[in-house]
Amino acid sequence: MKILVCCGSGLGSSFMIEMNIKNVLKSLGINGVTVEHSDLSSAKGIKADVYVGTRDIAVRLEGLGGEVVSLNNMIDKKELEDKLVEVLKKLNYIK
Repeated sequence: MKILVCCGSGLGSSFMIEMNIKNVLKSLGINGVTVEHSDLSSAKGIKADVYVGTRDIAVRLEGLGGEVVSLNNMIDKKELEDKLVEVLKKLNYIK
């Protein structure tokens, strides 16, 4: 399982969300998930099961081959956890 976090430049915000995802996965006891971050243009060449971005970026992640998680607020850890759990259940990665 691979999760790719994307932002416009691939630096600050995507790295922060990547760290938050890793913390959520750890707190839930979920192992075996690779989490990386990238800029939007590079994301097109990176295969992932789940693509994560803020709502302005997420629409541009559609069609890359994975599920897309659209965040309304990139610093809302509860929203991130809820949406991440939802997509991992959808992909039968967790129950």
